[in-house]
Amino acid sequence: MKIRSMEFLGENVMRGESLAGHWRRRSFYEWIKHSIEVGVIILTSPITLALIILLGIFVVLESRGGAFYCQTRVGLNGKPFTIYKLRSMRADAEKNGACWAEQQDYRVTRVGKFIRKTRIDELPQLLNVLKGDMSIIGPRPERPEFCFTFERDIPQFTDRLTVKPGLTGWAQINGGYDLSPKEKLEFDLYYIRHRGPWLDLRILALTVMIVLTGNGAR
Repeated sequence: MKIRSMEFLGENVMRGESLAGHWRRRSFYEWIKHSIEVGVIILTSPITLALIILLGIFVVLESRGGAFYCQTRVGLNGKPFTIYKLRSMRADAEKNGACWAEQQDYRVTRVGKFIRKTRIDELPQLLNVLKGDMSIIGPRPERPEFCFTFERDIPQFTDRLTVKPGLTGWAQINGGYDLSPKEKLEFDLYYIRHRGPWLDLRILALTVMIVLTGNGAR
């Protein structure tokens, strides 16, 4: 059933021919973008790794469970992949099934509040960027169960899968967690159609501001 559902998502993405064509026209830019991202990640890896290890130790010291949290997400053309995060919630946070994070979520630990507010919990996803599953900038990847629900209720929701998902994106700096799935789709489609170096630089700069202020965190 899971494989069949993934194939369904992929088929829906391929039916978005206009966006897929747009993706092909931007393929050279995407190649350049990925090359730059890999270079930046390699150059900053000593600082990034030290920060991840330090915060990972604090995560383990505060609550039972491992430092990292792995989850299946839906990527380019509906392909599933494993995303990596520093664990910000209790180990039993989803014992009753997948659910959205809420404001003042009781499942979030004290260390978790800090790393979510500063977005440090997302840093392990740089490995996803190196593997080619993600980009630094793009629509945030959704979980399969949410994608199926949204695609049923919101036409064209899977059109956002015609580009690689990202650590941050146009939707995240324009509301993030406070956006409804439909609003998020509108921002993501805007990014897909207008993406380029200037928009990416703008998103990156605004993301730094969000990290410093903690706006939109849960």
